[in-house]
Amino acid sequence: MKIDTRAIEEHVSGILAALLDNPDREGLKDTPKRVAKMYEELFEGMKYTNHEIALMFDKTFEEDLFPKDSNKDMVIVKDIEVFSFCEHHMALMYDMKVTVAYLPRKKWIGLSKIARIADMVCKRLQLQERIGSDIAEILMEVTETEDVAVIIEGTHSCVSSRGVKNTSSRTRTLTLRGRFQSEPSLMLQIG
Repeated sequence: MKIDTRAIEEHVSGILAALLDNPDREGLKDTPKRVAKMYEELFEGMKYTNHEIALMFDKTFEEDLFPKDSNKDMVIVKDIEVFSFCEHHMALMYDMKVTVAYLPRKKWIGLSKIARIADMVCKRLQLQERIGSDIAEILMEVTETEDVAVIIEGTHSCVSSRGVKNTSSRTRTLTLRGRFQSEPSLMLQIG
């Protein structure tokens, strides 16, 4: 599937006119093309389902590479920096940090792949709650474990720069699957 940059250009030009500006003036004449190119990059994740993202990053390491008791280990990647856009206002969600933890069973995923999954999921019109669910779903598919936790904290410009204009609030979401849901003590280890 391909993002329709031509349609984006046409609509951005219409938005500029609706904002009472002249889309043909010197400073704006290339804006629709630049915005379309930017949107193609920022919303790349919209071209893929969670399953397709899982297939992109499905390079794993099998259990024979790790010590026998490693199935009792926990993998934690903290402070993955991402941003996304709220689907309600198309407003920026920023200063976002994602923490992902999982309990491997037989497969381990490369650490950089976890950050890449988070980045690709965020390149969609999203809700913060769904970002956590999508990351968890993809990680569960790739690693073949149900034991996944995703913690996200971020600032939403739809709260900080419009409406209530509360610049200090942050939103924190927890997505817990498997043992993270049934054994709350595991969350203490994430720190």
